[in-house]
Amino acid sequence: MHKFFREFRDFIQRGNVLDLATGIIIGGAFNKIVTSLVNDILMPLIGLLGGRNISEATLVLVPAVTNAEGEILESAVTLNYGAFLQSIIDFLIVALTIFLIIKTAISFRKRIDAFRKKEEEKKEEEPGPKAEELLMEIRDLLKKENDPKEEI
Repeated sequence: MHKFFREFRDFIQRGNVLDLATGIIIGGAFNKIVTSLVNDILMPLIGLLGGRNISEATLVLVPAVTNAEGEILESAVTLNYGAFLQSIIDFLIVALTIFLIIKTAISFRKRIDAFRKKEEEKKEEEPGPKAEELLMEIRDLLKKENDPKEEI
């Protein structure tokens, strides 16, 4: 049993599990923001153009049955397609936003990689002393050490 809990602890402490949990929490908060954007800002504007609130749009399949006093005896059967349309708009906005974030991150990563590659190429291109020049310097130093005549 101790081994089971140790393996579970190791699994939880892996970076990808923590990243996934963080992503889910941030995604939930982001979903609330997008839902508010759609419900409180976009849908009223769209409703203004259409003359009614889209989320309340319905198609009556079977009308309600009422008595002479107007009391509802049987509720109407409706197809509430407005809520479905609003969910589609929510999804499209979330998908578009995530796409733009990922596209921006990938573009940023490519720029960083290109910059690093350019810097590495500059370092490789910097001319250093050639092997022949180094060997000539070593030869001259050895001559000075071994030839007492050149010392003054």
